[in-house]
Amino acid sequence: MNRPSFYPRGAGQGGPPPFNPREWVDLIVLCATTQYDAMPMGDWHLARELARLAPVLFVDPPMSRLTPLRRPESASAVVGPRLTVLGPNLARLVPVVQPGPSRPGLVHLSTELTRRYLRRATTALGGQVSAVISGWPLYPVHGACRERVSVYWAKDDFVGGAALLGENARLLDGRERRVAAAADLVVAANPLVAQTWQRRGLDPVLIPFGTDTAAYERVDEAPWPAELDLPAPVAGFVGRINSRTDLALLEAIAADGQSLLLVGPKDAGFEPERFAALTARPNVCWVGPKPFEALPSYLKVIDVGLVPYLDSAFNRGSFPLKTLEYLAAGRPVVATDLPATQWLLAEMRDRLICVADEPADFAAEARRLGALPRTAAAMASRREFASRHSWANRAKQVHSSIISRSTGLTASGM
Repeated sequence: MNRPSFYPRGAGQGGPPPFNPREWVDLIVLCATTQYDAMPMGDWHLARELARLAPVLFVDPPMSRLTPLRRPESASAVVGPRLTVLGPNLARLVPVVQPGPSRPGLVHLSTELTRRYLRRATTALGGQVSAVISGWPLYPVHGACRERVSVYWAKDDFVGGAALLGENARLLDGRERRVAAAADLVVAANPLVAQTWQRRGLDPVLIPFGTDTAAYERVDEAPWPAELDLPAPVAGFVGRINSRTDLALLEAIAADGQSLLLVGPKDAGFEPERFAALTARPNVCWVGPKPFEALPSYLKVIDVGLVPYLDSAFNRGSFPLKTLEYLAAGRPVVATDLPATQWLLAEMRDRLICVADEPADFAAEARRLGALPRTAAAMASRREFASRHSWANRAKQVHSSIISRSTGLTASGM
């Protein structure tokens, strides 16, 4: 058997590498909220680390052939094979459904089509599924693969961020509650989200997001970005710039005369005039989105990492990846006062993150931290903390929770 049994008509002749179905026993299906080939987010990191422990099928969120009109980066996904083997222990499935998959009148159809994709894909890979980890609050796919353990991954406060996500809050709330209630296990990525599900009568396991420590351990040996000529010290923000971002905090740093580096995409509709004025300053440089493998070069430039998030419902229920990424690079961090930040502070022996919400205070902390010398001891302390919160450790926690829940279900006769 050289390839999975279903491919779209007109697919290329190359196909995935050969595989043996026996290697895919006890498969974990991870239904992700971001595409595999997009900017690596929590889904991508968790899938790759879980694949060291068990075979994994990464499932992109349902999309249609019209999706590339809105997100051009998804064009290759909707025309290529639906199921591909990416490498040892890791495969990818792209469910292509009708246009408007998350619209209230169409979400049921999207769900049924996606469940069909899941059944066919897991059958092609051998059919023995140990767990389905779904981060989809809209699409109830648990049970489609006859998995032993159904997991709902409560990554964020999706209802609180419905407007940001372009979703219907009422529809999202009702469907997410049903998805979580039907799961054998709820994994919450944020302490506030965990408390929310506890209040709703469930017993979630708190497993926050982690960081890829290996990707940042040699930051200071990375090449210097050719387009940058900012005087040190440099305050830097790596991430998407959108309505989650408190632009006033970045403006305060720039107005204070500090060098400010911005790395990441910007939503076109977010504060276009204010952002243009900010980036027009001579001490501010926005380099736009960069591939994951290029980030160490930009972190090399940064003397203090910024987490300038507004105090909003969605941000309170999220777990910013960048906080741990800065620490893994050995950099100090100034962040706004959100539950995820407080959780990390409670885990620290030393105060490696400084908290500030007001623009003047945020800028003052950035200036103070940016001026600190890069001592070996300070950098090692930050990196040691980040290593305890690596994606490898998070994957082990998730895998252990699945095994524990599977054992409990077996013992109870379910």
